Amino acid sequence: MALQMGAVIGLSAWGGKKLDLYFQNSSPVFTIVLSLLGIAAALYLALKDFIKPKS
Repeated sequence: MALQMGAVIGLSAWGGKKLDLYFQNSSPVFTIVLSLLGIAAALYLALKDFIKPKS
């Protein structure tokens, strides 16, 4: 699970950095936004696994 969370956050931050370079932004807007979205997605995936109904 830790590797999955790291991969989601890392890929989103990497994608944001690439978008900032592509659009030549003076501030890292895409990096910040995509990093935060990656953190939210990683937390969602982790909590979804923790809160499974027990059958």
